[in-house]
Amino acid sequence: MPRNIWSGAISFGLVTVPISVASATEDHSIRFHQYHLEDMGRVRVRKYCEIEDREVDQGEIGKGYQLTKEQVIPISDEELRNLPLPTAKAIEIVAFVPLDSVDPLKIGEGYYLAPSGQVAAKPYKLLRMALDRSSKVAVAKYAWSGRERLGLLRVREDAIVLHAMRWPDEIRSPEELLPPPVELTDEEIDSALALMDTMTRDDLEGEEFQDTYTEALAEIIEAKREHREPPKLQEPESKPGQIVDLMAALTESVQKARASRGEDADVHEMPKKKAAKKQPAEKTAAKKTTKKAAAKKTSGRRPRSA
Repeated sequence: MPRNIWSGAISFGLVTVPISVASATEDHSIRFHQYHLEDMGRVRVRKYCEIEDREVDQGEIGKGYQLTKEQVIPISDEELRNLPLPTAKAIEIVAFVPLDSVDPLKIGEGYYLAPSGQVAAKPYKLLRMALDRSSKVAVAKYAWSGRERLGLLRVREDAIVLHAMRWPDEIRSPEELLPPPVELTDEEIDSALALMDTMTRDDLEGEEFQDTYTEALAEIIEAKREHREPPKLQEPESKPGQIVDLMAALTESVQKARASRGEDADVHEMPKKKAAKKQPAEKTAAKKTTKKAAAKKTSGRRPRSA
């Protein structure tokens, strides 16, 4: 059972839904600590006061804003909790928009919103069903951890999920990272679409979507615990190199993708480059030849006598 990380309410016009917030995800990564290699003693980070030159405990530590090099403005947790903002106590819905209008780059961590008590059950269900039937998501504002945030509310199964969102000015422009202008043929685009078709899935289940890095790391730890040789890295069948022929690379990729799925790699061949249309020219030449032959036959005939 995930622990509650925040309690408040969803503000939906004049409707208030008391809720509690719990993280919707969990991290299964293997964590490491830092150790002194000579004797494997644990290396820890100590918190020191620069003025008194001594270690301080957590109870002596607070927040502050550095106004100048010599002046720091202290800010207490209570002052942050009591900010004069409606979003400090509630997740305030400000708009409803289609999901495809939201840039995925703005969407962050997800949290489950659970109704708090029986009184919240009906308005919670009302909001969930309204979101579900409208096929829209709600954009809201809320204040957590010392800052006001933008959020997205959507439906997942029978629950309402809140996704943290980034403000528009927090998204960097990709303009400086774009490649130089290039030309692509219709055949190359069709080939890429054919490759996408072979890789299309209905779900994200299967061994392709397992965390093989964590599994490999766990195997190394287990091998060293048992004082045996860790597993060796398997060399890839082919080393990636510079792409010379884009069409050839796409064709080979489609064949490998189909083979991995147990399909016939020769079925549905990749689109081939279209040959130049010579048919009109050939027809014109044929017409000219026919006319010349007809002219010769006509010139060789003698006029009939009366």
